[in-house]
Amino acid sequence: MQEGKLRASQTVALVAIFAALNVITDSFGGLPSSGVWYSWNFMLTPLTGIILGPFLGFAAAFFGVMIGHYLYFIDVFEFLFTIGAPIGAAVSALMYRGKWKPVSIYYTVMFALYFATPIAWQLPIWGMWDTYIAFFLLIPTGVLIKRGWWVHETRRLPIVLVITAFVGLEADVLFRIALLIPGQTYKLFFDVETLRLTWGSGAVLTPIKALTSCVTTLVIGRSLIPALKQAGSWIHH
Repeated sequence: MQEGKLRASQTVALVAIFAALNVITDSFGGLPSSGVWYSWNFMLTPLTGIILGPFLGFAAAFFGVMIGHYLYFIDVFEFLFTIGAPIGAAVSALMYRGKWKPVSIYYTVMFALYFATPIAWQLPIWGMWDTYIAFFLLIPTGVLIKRGWWVHETRRLPIVLVITAFVGLEADVLFRIALLIPGQTYKLFFDVETLRLTWGSGAVLTPIKALTSCVTTLVIGRSLIPALKQAGSWIHH
């Protein structure tokens, strides 16, 4: 019983720490014209999910970005768009644990919604190239992780961390795109010509930011994950 209480306390502490870190990173604005993300929270969301799991990771990221958006207020619509962050955290968590099927369903639904929207065909199809790569990677990577491809070969952990982080980040992007295009909210911000220009710049800026987040996840995760497992604080579910 004492061991169970200790593990519960460790889990609560981890969730609180990551929620606080999400608040901090979401409370500071990023670079101007920074693509999808307007704060620095994207740097932390994949690791939040990987460490905490899909449910606790979603919760920590959700509370973090909601409080962070209140502190760094942009507009009321951002409270809706930023739900992509906890979704991305949950997707990274699912991928890291080899649960690729719900992720593949999510990607398929998001793409179907997008391409079923007439305005989507007026935008450059290459503008979402990073999401296509994530979709291409998620199934083979998920299958390999499910089969324990890296469990006894820790040198493969960096590959797993980078790909699971990338798939989670692009899931975040797809949610925001779904709100913008199928959800028609682009009409609140852009005319069609401005939207096309935004699509082109986002195709460059967003993948660069995703890459920096993947590197951050790799650098921190490759040390933090073994340490948590050794300390008995790893969250399996």
